[in-house]
Amino acid sequence: MSFLIAATLLTPRLFWSFLSDIDPLNTQSFLEHHGIARNPFAEEDAQTDPVFKQHCIQNAYHPAWDKVYGDPTEPATAIIFGPKGSGKTAMRLQVDRHLVHFNAQNPDGRVYIIRYDDFNPFLDHFCERLGRRASRKPEKALDAWRLWDHMDAILCLGVTELVDQVLLESDTHRPKADNGNRIDTAKLSKLDRNDARDLLLLAASYDQSTSSTFSGRFEQLRKRLGYANWTSSLDFWFAIVWCVLVVGVFGWLFWASVDDEGVRTWNWLWFIPVLCFFGKLPYLIRWCRNQFAAMGIHRHMRVGKRETSSVRKVLMQFPAKELASQPLPRYDRTDDRYELLRKFQSLLGRLGFDGVIVLMDRVDEPHMTGGKPELMRRFVWPLLDNKLLKHPGLGFKLMLPEELYRDTERETREFHERARLDKQNVIPAFSWTGESLYDLTRSRMIACAAEGKHPDPKELFDDSLSYERMLTAFESLRVPRHLFRFLYRVLAEHCNQFTDAAPKYKIDASTFETSLAVYVREMERV
Repeated sequence: MSFLIAATLLTPRLFWSFLSDIDPLNTQSFLEHHGIARNPFAEEDAQTDPVFKQHCIQNAYHPAWDKVYGDPTEPATAIIFGPKGSGKTAMRLQVDRHLVHFNAQNPDGRVYIIRYDDFNPFLDHFCERLGRRASRKPEKALDAWRLWDHMDAILCLGVTELVDQVLLESDTHRPKADNGNRIDTAKLSKLDRNDARDLLLLAASYDQSTSSTFSGRFEQLRKRLGYANWTSSLDFWFAIVWCVLVVGVFGWLFWASVDDEGVRTWNWLWFIPVLCFFGKLPYLIRWCRNQFAAMGIHRHMRVGKRETSSVRKVLMQFPAKELASQPLPRYDRTDDRYELLRKFQSLLGRLGFDGVIVLMDRVDEPHMTGGKPELMRRFVWPLLDNKLLKHPGLGFKLMLPEELYRDTERETREFHERARLDKQNVIPAFSWTGESLYDLTRSRMIACAAEGKHPDPKELFDDSLSYERMLTAFESLRVPRHLFRFLYRVLAEHCNQFTDAAPKYKIDASTFETSLAVYVREMERV
Protein backbone atom coordinates (compact mmCIF):
# COMPACT_ATOMS: atom_id res chain seq x y z
CA MET A 1 0.00 0.00 0.00
CA SER A 2 2.79 2.42 0.88
CA PHE A 3 4.44 1.62 -2.46
CA LEU A 4 1.25 2.57 -4.34
CA ILE A 5 0.88 5.80 -2.40
CA ALA A 6 4.47 6.73 -3.14
CA ALA A 7 3.96 5.94 -6.81
CA THR A 8 0.98 8.31 -7.04
CA LEU A 9 3.06 11.14 -5.57
CA LEU A 10 5.86 10.71 -8.11
CA THR A 11 5.91 12.15 -11.60
CA PRO A 12 5.75 9.56 -14.38
CA ARG A 13 9.45 10.08 -15.19
CA LEU A 14 10.51 9.61 -11.59
CA PHE A 15 8.18 6.61 -11.23
CA TRP A 16 9.73 4.68 -14.11
CA SER A 17 13.19 5.69 -12.99
CA PHE A 18 12.37 4.23 -9.59
CA LEU A 19 11.19 0.96 -11.13
CA SER A 20 14.27 0.65 -13.29
CA ASP A 21 16.43 0.60 -10.17
CA ILE A 22 14.64 -2.54 -8.98
CA ASP A 23 16.53 -5.11 -11.06
CA PRO A 24 15.64 -8.79 -10.78
CA LEU A 25 18.17 -11.16 -9.33
CA ASN A 26 20.77 -11.94 -11.96
CA THR A 27 20.81 -15.64 -12.88
CA GLN A 28 24.59 -15.63 -13.14
CA SER A 29 24.87 -14.17 -9.65
CA PHE A 30 22.64 -16.94 -8.36
CA LEU A 31 24.78 -19.61 -10.02
CA GLU A 32 28.05 -18.05 -8.86
CA HIS A 33 26.75 -18.10 -5.31
CA HIS A 34 26.57 -21.90 -5.67
CA GLY A 35 30.02 -22.12 -7.20
CA ILE A 36 28.86 -22.44 -10.84
CA ALA A 37 30.73 -20.31 -13.35
CA ARG A 38 28.39 -20.77 -16.35
CA ASN A 39 24.79 -21.83 -16.84
CA PRO A 40 24.81 -25.62 -17.28
CA PHE A 41 21.27 -25.69 -18.68
CA ALA A 42 21.51 -23.09 -21.44
CA GLU A 43 22.13 -25.61 -24.25
CA GLU A 44 19.82 -28.47 -25.20
CA ASP A 45 21.28 -30.07 -28.35
CA ALA A 46 24.34 -32.27 -27.81
CA GLN A 47 25.45 -31.53 -31.37
CA THR A 48 26.13 -27.88 -30.47
CA ASP A 49 26.51 -28.12 -26.69
CA PRO A 50 30.03 -27.02 -25.62
CA VAL A 51 29.49 -28.21 -22.03
CA PHE A 52 28.77 -31.72 -23.23
CA LYS A 53 31.56 -31.78 -25.82
CA GLN A 54 34.19 -30.39 -23.48
CA HIS A 55 33.33 -32.16 -20.23
CA CYS A 56 30.32 -34.46 -20.00
CA ILE A 57 31.19 -36.54 -23.06
CA GLN A 58 33.88 -38.25 -21.00
CA ASN A 59 32.11 -38.73 -17.68
CA ALA A 60 28.31 -38.61 -18.08
CA TYR A 61 26.89 -41.88 -19.36
CA HIS A 62 23.51 -43.44 -19.89
CA PRO A 63 23.01 -46.68 -17.90
CA ALA A 64 22.95 -48.61 -21.21
CA TRP A 65 26.37 -47.29 -22.27
CA ASP A 66 28.25 -50.58 -22.05
CA LYS A 67 25.58 -52.37 -24.07
CA VAL A 68 25.70 -49.76 -26.82
CA TYR A 69 29.46 -49.24 -27.02
CA GLY A 70 30.39 -52.90 -26.77
CA ASP A 71 33.94 -54.07 -27.53
CA PRO A 72 35.67 -52.24 -30.41
CA THR A 73 37.88 -55.26 -31.07
CA GLU A 74 34.72 -57.21 -31.97
CA PRO A 75 32.43 -54.73 -33.78
CA ALA A 76 28.78 -55.50 -33.10
CA THR A 77 25.46 -53.93 -33.93
CA ALA A 78 23.34 -52.03 -31.40
CA ILE A 79 19.93 -50.57 -32.24
CA ILE A 80 18.69 -47.84 -29.90
CA PHE A 81 15.13 -46.53 -29.98
CA GLY A 82 14.44 -43.35 -28.04
CA PRO A 83 12.29 -40.20 -28.05
CA LYS A 84 13.52 -36.78 -29.10
CA GLY A 85 15.84 -35.26 -26.55
CA SER A 86 16.58 -38.58 -24.86
CA GLY A 87 20.28 -38.37 -25.61
CA LYS A 88 20.67 -40.50 -28.75
CA THR A 89 22.87 -37.91 -30.43
CA ALA A 90 24.86 -37.51 -27.21
CA MET A 91 25.35 -41.28 -27.13
CA ARG A 92 26.51 -41.27 -30.75
CA LEU A 93 29.01 -38.49 -30.05
CA GLN A 94 30.28 -40.39 -27.01
CA VAL A 95 30.75 -43.58 -29.03
CA ASP A 96 32.55 -41.56 -31.68
CA ARG A 97 34.88 -39.91 -29.15
CA HIS A 98 35.68 -43.20 -27.43
CA LEU A 99 36.44 -44.90 -30.75
CA VAL A 100 38.84 -42.09 -31.66
CA HIS A 101 40.53 -42.56 -28.27
CA PHE A 102 40.60 -46.34 -28.78
CA ASN A 103 42.32 -45.93 -32.14
CA ALA A 104 44.93 -43.64 -30.61
CA GLN A 105 45.68 -46.26 -27.96
CA ASN A 106 45.66 -49.23 -30.39
CA PRO A 107 47.50 -48.22 -33.58
CA ASP A 108 47.78 -51.82 -34.82
CA GLY A 109 44.17 -52.83 -34.24
CA ARG A 110 42.02 -49.81 -34.96
CA VAL A 111 38.39 -49.40 -35.99
CA TYR A 112 37.40 -47.43 -39.07
CA ILE A 113 34.60 -44.96 -38.25
CA ILE A 114 31.88 -44.14 -40.79
CA ARG A 115 29.58 -41.31 -39.71
CA TYR A 116 26.27 -41.93 -41.45
CA ASP A 117 24.14 -39.03 -40.19
CA ASP A 118 23.69 -36.59 -43.09
CA PHE A 119 21.26 -38.16 -45.53
CA ASN A 120 20.14 -35.17 -47.58
CA PRO A 121 22.91 -35.40 -50.24
CA PHE A 122 22.19 -39.09 -50.85
CA LEU A 123 18.43 -38.62 -50.97
CA ASP A 124 18.78 -35.65 -53.33
CA HIS A 125 20.91 -37.64 -55.78
CA PHE A 126 18.51 -40.55 -55.42
CA CYS A 127 15.51 -38.41 -56.37
CA GLU A 128 17.33 -37.00 -59.37
CA ARG A 129 17.76 -40.52 -60.72
CA LEU A 130 14.11 -41.38 -60.20
CA GLY A 131 12.85 -38.42 -62.12
CA ARG A 132 10.85 -35.32 -61.35
CA ARG A 133 7.49 -37.05 -60.85
CA ALA A 134 8.77 -39.46 -58.20
CA SER A 135 10.68 -36.76 -56.31
CA ARG A 136 7.49 -34.76 -55.82
CA LYS A 137 6.02 -37.53 -53.67
CA PRO A 138 8.42 -38.63 -50.91
CA GLU A 139 6.49 -41.81 -50.17
CA LYS A 140 6.88 -43.02 -53.76
CA ALA A 141 10.55 -42.13 -53.84
CA LEU A 142 11.27 -43.88 -50.55
CA ASP A 143 9.35 -46.95 -51.72
CA ALA A 144 12.11 -47.37 -54.31
CA TRP A 145 14.89 -47.11 -51.71
CA ARG A 146 16.67 -50.44 -51.27
CA LEU A 147 19.34 -52.09 -49.13
CA TRP A 148 21.99 -51.56 -51.81
CA ASP A 149 21.26 -47.82 -51.71
CA HIS A 150 22.17 -47.81 -48.02
CA MET A 151 25.28 -49.84 -48.79
CA ASP A 152 26.25 -47.48 -51.60
CA ALA A 153 25.80 -44.47 -49.30
CA ILE A 154 27.94 -46.08 -46.60
CA LEU A 155 30.63 -47.00 -49.14
CA CYS A 156 30.53 -43.44 -50.52
CA LEU A 157 31.26 -42.07 -47.04
CA GLY A 158 33.90 -44.69 -46.27
CA VAL A 159 35.75 -44.50 -49.58
CA THR A 160 35.68 -40.69 -49.74
CA GLU A 161 37.11 -40.52 -46.23
CA LEU A 162 39.77 -43.11 -47.12
CA VAL A 163 40.86 -41.22 -50.22
CA ASP A 164 40.97 -38.02 -48.14
CA GLN A 165 43.30 -39.72 -45.68
CA VAL A 166 45.52 -41.15 -48.44
CA LEU A 167 45.90 -37.69 -49.99
CA LEU A 168 46.22 -35.94 -46.63
CA GLU A 169 50.01 -35.97 -46.48
CA SER A 170 50.37 -34.56 -49.96
CA ASP A 171 47.81 -31.79 -49.53
CA THR A 172 49.01 -28.97 -47.31
CA HIS A 173 45.65 -27.23 -47.45
CA ARG A 174 43.73 -30.01 -45.74
CA PRO A 175 43.15 -29.94 -41.97
CA LYS A 176 45.42 -32.13 -39.91
CA ALA A 177 42.94 -32.94 -37.14
CA ASP A 178 42.72 -36.65 -36.39
CA ASN A 179 39.18 -37.98 -36.61
CA GLY A 180 40.20 -41.53 -35.78
CA ASN A 181 40.78 -42.60 -39.38
CA ARG A 182 44.31 -41.25 -39.88
CA ILE A 183 46.42 -43.60 -42.03
CA ASP A 184 49.95 -44.61 -41.16
CA THR A 185 52.21 -43.57 -44.06
CA ALA A 186 54.39 -46.63 -43.51
CA LYS A 187 51.41 -48.97 -43.97
CA LEU A 188 50.28 -47.03 -47.03
CA SER A 189 53.65 -47.55 -48.71
CA LYS A 190 53.30 -51.34 -48.24
CA LEU A 191 50.19 -51.60 -50.42
CA ASP A 192 50.88 -53.79 -53.43
CA ARG A 193 49.71 -53.31 -56.97
CA ASN A 194 46.44 -55.21 -56.47
CA ASP A 195 45.62 -53.12 -53.40
CA ALA A 196 46.25 -49.93 -55.35
CA ARG A 197 44.02 -51.18 -58.17
CA ASP A 198 41.22 -52.04 -55.73
CA LEU A 199 41.37 -48.62 -54.07
CA LEU A 200 41.35 -46.87 -57.44
CA LEU A 201 38.31 -48.86 -58.58
CA LEU A 202 36.52 -48.10 -55.32
CA ALA A 203 37.35 -44.42 -55.79
CA ALA A 204 36.08 -44.57 -59.38
CA SER A 205 32.75 -45.88 -58.10
CA TYR A 206 32.25 -44.10 -54.77
CA ASP A 207 34.54 -41.12 -54.20
CA GLN A 208 32.23 -38.13 -53.72
CA SER A 209 34.68 -35.42 -52.79
CA THR A 210 34.03 -31.92 -54.09
CA SER A 211 37.49 -30.58 -53.26
CA SER A 212 38.62 -31.05 -56.89
CA THR A 213 37.41 -32.49 -60.18
CA PHE A 214 36.75 -36.21 -60.36
CA SER A 215 39.44 -36.83 -62.99
CA GLY A 216 41.98 -34.59 -61.24
CA ARG A 217 41.46 -36.25 -57.87
CA PHE A 218 41.67 -39.73 -59.41
CA GLU A 219 44.95 -38.84 -61.13
CA GLN A 220 46.29 -37.45 -57.86
CA LEU A 221 45.34 -40.68 -56.08
CA ARG A 222 46.89 -42.81 -58.83
CA LYS A 223 50.20 -40.98 -58.53
CA ARG A 224 50.07 -41.17 -54.74
CA LEU A 225 49.66 -44.97 -54.93
CA GLY A 226 52.28 -45.29 -57.65
CA TYR A 227 49.93 -47.20 -59.91
CA ALA A 228 50.83 -47.25 -63.61
CA ASN A 229 49.93 -49.76 -66.31
CA TRP A 230 51.26 -49.09 -69.78
CA THR A 231 49.63 -52.30 -71.04
CA SER A 232 46.20 -50.68 -70.66
CA SER A 233 46.95 -48.48 -73.70
CA LEU A 234 48.52 -51.16 -75.90
CA ASP A 235 45.41 -51.52 -78.05
CA PHE A 236 45.25 -47.76 -78.50
CA TRP A 237 48.84 -47.42 -79.68
CA PHE A 238 48.50 -50.55 -81.78
CA ALA A 239 45.53 -48.93 -83.55
CA ILE A 240 47.57 -45.75 -84.19
CA VAL A 241 50.61 -47.61 -85.52
CA TRP A 242 48.43 -49.96 -87.57
CA CYS A 243 46.54 -47.08 -89.21
CA VAL A 244 49.81 -45.28 -90.00
CA LEU A 245 51.25 -48.44 -91.59
CA VAL A 246 48.09 -49.13 -93.59
CA VAL A 247 47.93 -45.59 -94.90
CA GLY A 248 51.67 -45.62 -95.60
CA VAL A 249 51.66 -48.95 -97.44
CA PHE A 250 48.60 -48.22 -99.53
CA GLY A 251 49.81 -44.70 -100.18
CA TRP A 252 53.05 -46.07 -101.54
CA LEU A 253 51.20 -48.68 -103.61
CA PHE A 254 48.93 -45.97 -104.98
CA TRP A 255 51.87 -43.77 -105.83
CA ALA A 256 53.70 -46.65 -107.49
CA SER A 257 50.70 -48.01 -109.42
CA VAL A 258 51.17 -46.01 -112.61
CA ASP A 259 50.14 -47.64 -115.85
CA ASP A 260 51.59 -47.02 -119.28
CA GLU A 261 49.40 -43.99 -119.73
CA GLY A 262 50.51 -42.41 -116.41
CA VAL A 263 47.24 -43.06 -114.60
CA ARG A 264 47.27 -44.39 -111.02
CA THR A 265 44.81 -47.08 -110.01
CA TRP A 266 42.23 -46.50 -107.23
CA ASN A 267 41.03 -50.08 -107.03
CA TRP A 268 42.71 -50.89 -103.71
CA LEU A 269 42.13 -47.68 -101.76
CA TRP A 270 38.83 -48.90 -100.26
CA PHE A 271 40.90 -51.37 -98.25
CA ILE A 272 42.34 -48.52 -96.17
CA PRO A 273 39.25 -47.79 -93.96
CA VAL A 274 38.44 -51.50 -93.73
CA LEU A 275 41.90 -52.43 -92.51
CA CYS A 276 42.05 -49.39 -90.20
CA PHE A 277 38.75 -50.43 -88.66
CA PHE A 278 40.02 -53.95 -87.95
CA GLY A 279 43.15 -52.48 -86.40
CA LYS A 280 41.04 -50.29 -84.10
CA LEU A 281 38.62 -53.10 -83.27
CA PRO A 282 40.31 -54.29 -79.99
CA TYR A 283 40.37 -50.72 -78.71
CA LEU A 284 36.77 -50.09 -79.78
CA ILE A 285 35.57 -53.26 -78.06
CA ARG A 286 37.26 -52.26 -74.80
CA TRP A 287 35.90 -48.70 -75.15
CA CYS A 288 32.35 -50.01 -75.58
CA ARG A 289 32.65 -52.37 -72.61
CA ASN A 290 33.87 -49.57 -70.35
CA GLN A 291 31.20 -47.24 -71.69
CA PHE A 292 28.48 -49.73 -70.79
CA ALA A 293 30.09 -50.27 -67.36
CA ALA A 294 30.20 -46.51 -66.77
CA MET A 295 26.57 -46.19 -67.85
CA GLY A 296 25.66 -48.97 -65.41
CA ILE A 297 27.45 -47.21 -62.54
CA HIS A 298 25.79 -43.92 -63.44
CA ARG A 299 22.36 -45.52 -63.52
CA HIS A 300 22.49 -47.99 -60.63
CA MET A 301 24.68 -46.20 -58.09
CA ARG A 302 21.78 -43.93 -57.33
CA VAL A 303 22.97 -42.09 -54.22
CA GLY A 304 26.09 -40.50 -55.69
CA LYS A 305 27.01 -38.16 -58.50
CA ARG A 306 28.77 -39.82 -61.43
CA GLU A 307 29.28 -38.66 -65.02
CA THR A 308 29.42 -41.49 -67.54
CA SER A 309 32.23 -40.00 -69.62
CA SER A 310 34.47 -39.36 -66.60
CA VAL A 311 33.98 -42.88 -65.26
CA ARG A 312 34.69 -44.39 -68.71
CA LYS A 313 37.96 -42.45 -69.01
CA VAL A 314 39.01 -43.76 -65.60
CA LEU A 315 38.09 -47.35 -66.42
CA MET A 316 40.10 -47.12 -69.64
CA GLN A 317 43.23 -46.84 -67.49
CA PHE A 318 42.82 -50.47 -66.38
CA PRO A 319 43.64 -53.51 -68.53
CA ALA A 320 40.60 -55.44 -69.70
CA LYS A 321 41.76 -58.64 -67.97
CA GLU A 322 41.93 -56.91 -64.58
CA LEU A 323 38.52 -55.30 -64.94
CA ALA A 324 36.82 -58.49 -66.05
CA SER A 325 36.94 -60.05 -62.58
CA GLN A 326 36.27 -56.90 -60.53
CA PRO A 327 32.88 -56.07 -58.97
CA LEU A 328 31.32 -52.72 -59.81
CA PRO A 329 28.00 -51.17 -58.67
CA ARG A 330 26.49 -51.46 -62.13
CA TYR A 331 23.42 -53.58 -61.29
CA ASP A 332 20.46 -53.34 -58.91
CA ARG A 333 21.55 -56.15 -56.58
CA THR A 334 23.29 -56.56 -53.25
CA ASP A 335 25.76 -59.28 -54.28
CA ASP A 336 28.10 -56.78 -55.95
CA ARG A 337 27.86 -54.49 -52.94
CA TYR A 338 28.87 -57.23 -50.54
CA GLU A 339 31.89 -57.99 -52.74
CA LEU A 340 32.79 -54.30 -52.79
CA LEU A 341 32.32 -54.11 -49.02
CA ARG A 342 34.66 -57.07 -48.51
CA LYS A 343 37.20 -55.48 -50.84
CA PHE A 344 36.94 -52.23 -48.87
CA GLN A 345 37.43 -54.10 -45.59
CA SER A 346 40.43 -55.95 -47.00
CA LEU A 347 42.06 -52.64 -47.93
CA LEU A 348 41.36 -51.26 -44.46
CA GLY A 349 42.91 -54.37 -42.94
CA ARG A 350 46.14 -53.69 -44.85
CA LEU A 351 46.10 -50.16 -43.41
CA GLY A 352 45.73 -51.28 -39.77
CA PHE A 353 41.93 -51.27 -39.35
CA ASP A 354 40.58 -54.56 -38.04
CA GLY A 355 36.93 -53.50 -38.08
CA VAL A 356 34.40 -50.95 -39.29
CA ILE A 357 31.72 -49.23 -37.21
CA VAL A 358 28.91 -47.23 -38.81
CA LEU A 359 27.30 -44.54 -36.63
CA MET A 360 23.79 -43.76 -37.86
CA ASP A 361 21.74 -40.93 -36.36
CA ARG A 362 19.31 -38.10 -37.15
CA VAL A 363 16.99 -40.08 -39.43
CA ASP A 364 14.19 -37.69 -38.49
CA GLU A 365 16.01 -34.65 -39.91
CA PRO A 366 16.16 -35.19 -43.71
CA HIS A 367 13.74 -32.95 -45.58
CA MET A 368 12.31 -35.97 -47.40
CA THR A 369 11.24 -37.75 -44.21
CA GLY A 370 10.21 -34.62 -42.32
CA GLY A 371 10.14 -36.49 -39.02
CA LYS A 372 7.10 -38.52 -40.14
CA PRO A 373 7.20 -42.10 -38.80
CA GLU A 374 5.77 -43.58 -42.02
CA LEU A 375 8.48 -41.98 -44.17
CA MET A 376 11.26 -42.74 -41.69
CA ARG A 377 10.16 -46.37 -41.68
CA ARG A 378 10.41 -46.61 -45.48
CA PHE A 379 13.90 -45.17 -45.31
CA VAL A 380 15.25 -47.24 -42.41
CA TRP A 381 13.57 -50.61 -42.94
CA PRO A 382 15.75 -51.77 -45.91
CA LEU A 383 18.84 -51.41 -43.68
CA LEU A 384 17.45 -53.82 -41.09
CA ASP A 385 18.84 -56.91 -42.78
CA ASN A 386 20.52 -59.54 -40.63
CA LYS A 387 23.05 -60.44 -43.32
CA LEU A 388 24.41 -56.88 -43.28
CA LEU A 389 23.98 -56.20 -39.56
CA LYS A 390 25.90 -59.40 -38.77
CA HIS A 391 28.51 -58.97 -41.50
CA PRO A 392 31.94 -60.01 -40.14
CA GLY A 393 34.09 -57.11 -38.99
CA LEU A 394 31.22 -54.63 -39.37
CA GLY A 395 29.12 -53.10 -36.60
CA PHE A 396 26.25 -50.61 -36.71
CA LYS A 397 25.22 -48.19 -33.97
CA LEU A 398 21.71 -47.16 -35.05
CA MET A 399 20.06 -44.28 -33.16
CA LEU A 400 16.40 -44.43 -34.15
CA PRO A 401 13.20 -42.62 -33.05
CA GLU A 402 11.04 -44.50 -30.57
CA GLU A 403 8.08 -44.45 -32.99
CA LEU A 404 9.88 -46.95 -35.19
CA TYR A 405 10.08 -49.54 -32.42
CA ARG A 406 6.31 -49.57 -32.11
CA ASP A 407 6.18 -50.12 -35.88
CA THR A 408 8.46 -53.17 -35.62
CA GLU A 409 5.93 -54.84 -33.36
CA ARG A 410 3.30 -54.55 -36.10
CA GLU A 411 5.51 -55.79 -38.93
CA THR A 412 5.07 -59.01 -40.87
CA ARG A 413 6.76 -62.32 -40.27
CA GLU A 414 8.80 -61.78 -43.42
CA PHE A 415 10.26 -58.56 -41.99
CA HIS A 416 11.27 -60.23 -38.74
CA GLU A 417 12.83 -63.19 -40.55
CA ARG A 418 14.94 -60.79 -42.60
CA ALA A 419 15.85 -58.35 -39.82
CA ARG A 420 16.22 -60.92 -37.01
CA LEU A 421 15.95 -58.24 -34.36
CA ASP A 422 16.04 -61.01 -31.79
CA LYS A 423 19.69 -61.52 -32.72
CA GLN A 424 20.56 -57.82 -32.60
CA ASN A 425 21.52 -55.81 -29.54
CA VAL A 426 18.26 -53.85 -29.27
CA ILE A 427 17.45 -51.19 -26.67
CA PRO A 428 13.69 -50.69 -27.13
CA ALA A 429 13.36 -47.74 -24.77
CA PHE A 430 16.21 -45.30 -24.33
CA SER A 431 14.76 -44.12 -21.04
CA TRP A 432 16.16 -42.40 -17.97
CA THR A 433 15.33 -42.93 -14.32
CA GLY A 434 15.05 -40.05 -11.88
CA GLU A 435 18.36 -41.11 -10.33
CA SER A 436 20.20 -41.21 -13.66
CA LEU A 437 18.82 -37.79 -14.64
CA TYR A 438 19.89 -36.42 -11.25
CA ASP A 439 23.42 -37.75 -11.78
CA LEU A 440 23.46 -36.27 -15.28
CA THR A 441 22.42 -32.88 -13.90
CA ARG A 442 25.11 -33.07 -11.24
CA SER A 443 27.75 -33.91 -13.88
CA ARG A 444 26.80 -30.85 -15.91
CA MET A 445 26.90 -28.62 -12.84
CA ILE A 446 30.35 -29.90 -11.89
CA ALA A 447 31.51 -29.38 -15.49
CA CYS A 448 30.44 -25.72 -15.22
CA ALA A 449 31.68 -25.25 -11.64
CA ALA A 450 34.31 -22.80 -10.50
CA GLU A 451 37.69 -24.18 -9.56
CA GLY A 452 37.55 -26.29 -6.41
CA LYS A 453 33.73 -26.33 -6.29
CA HIS A 454 31.49 -29.42 -6.49
CA PRO A 455 27.88 -28.20 -6.62
CA ASP A 456 24.93 -30.54 -6.24
CA PRO A 457 21.40 -30.06 -7.67
CA LYS A 458 19.70 -30.28 -4.28
CA GLU A 459 21.78 -27.32 -3.04
CA LEU A 460 19.87 -25.07 -5.45
CA PHE A 461 16.55 -25.73 -3.70
CA ASP A 462 15.05 -25.03 -0.33
CA ASP A 463 14.83 -27.79 2.29
CA SER A 464 11.06 -27.81 1.78
CA LEU A 465 11.70 -29.68 -1.50
CA SER A 466 12.72 -33.20 -0.61
CA TYR A 467 15.28 -35.24 -2.51
CA GLU A 468 12.67 -37.93 -3.23
CA ARG A 469 10.32 -35.35 -4.74
CA MET A 470 13.12 -34.08 -6.98
CA LEU A 471 13.77 -37.60 -8.29
CA THR A 472 10.07 -38.15 -8.98
CA ALA A 473 9.80 -34.84 -10.81
CA PHE A 474 12.95 -35.50 -12.85
CA GLU A 475 11.66 -38.91 -13.91
CA SER A 476 8.35 -37.40 -15.04
CA LEU A 477 10.29 -35.23 -17.50
CA ARG A 478 11.66 -38.45 -19.07
CA VAL A 479 14.54 -37.08 -21.16
CA PRO A 480 17.54 -34.76 -20.57
CA ARG A 481 16.34 -32.13 -23.02
CA HIS A 482 13.08 -31.56 -21.12
CA LEU A 483 14.90 -31.62 -17.80
CA PHE A 484 17.40 -28.96 -18.86
CA ARG A 485 14.65 -26.78 -20.30
CA PHE A 486 12.71 -27.08 -17.04
CA LEU A 487 15.70 -26.29 -14.82
CA TYR A 488 16.57 -23.28 -16.96
CA ARG A 489 12.99 -22.05 -16.59
CA VAL A 490 12.93 -22.65 -12.82
CA LEU A 491 16.14 -20.64 -12.39
CA ALA A 492 14.73 -17.76 -14.45
CA GLU A 493 11.40 -17.83 -12.63
CA HIS A 494 13.06 -17.75 -9.21
CA CYS A 495 15.45 -14.95 -10.12
CA ASN A 496 12.59 -12.83 -11.44
CA GLN A 497 11.00 -12.92 -7.99
CA PHE A 498 13.95 -11.34 -6.20
CA THR A 499 16.41 -8.53 -6.67
CA ASP A 500 20.16 -8.19 -6.39
CA ALA A 501 19.59 -5.90 -3.43
CA ALA A 502 17.51 -8.51 -1.59
CA PRO A 503 18.50 -11.87 -3.09
CA LYS A 504 17.42 -15.36 -2.11
CA TYR A 505 19.74 -18.17 -3.12
CA LYS A 506 17.41 -21.09 -2.54
CA ILE A 507 14.51 -21.98 -4.83
CA ASP A 508 11.43 -22.81 -2.77
CA ALA A 509 9.15 -25.76 -3.38
CA SER A 510 6.22 -23.65 -4.57
CA THR A 511 8.24 -22.15 -7.44
CA PHE A 512 9.49 -25.62 -8.35
CA GLU A 513 5.99 -27.13 -8.39
CA THR A 514 4.38 -24.24 -10.24
CA SER A 515 7.04 -24.23 -12.97
CA LEU A 516 6.83 -28.01 -13.24
CA ALA A 517 3.04 -27.99 -13.66
CA VAL A 518 3.24 -25.33 -16.38
CA TYR A 519 6.01 -27.13 -18.23
CA VAL A 520 4.24 -30.50 -18.11
CA ARG A 521 1.10 -28.94 -19.58
CA GLU A 522 3.18 -27.46 -22.39
CA MET A 523 4.75 -30.88 -23.05
CA GLU A 524 1.34 -32.47 -23.35
CA ARG A 525 0.17 -29.89 -25.88
CA VAL A 526 3.18 -30.46 -28.17
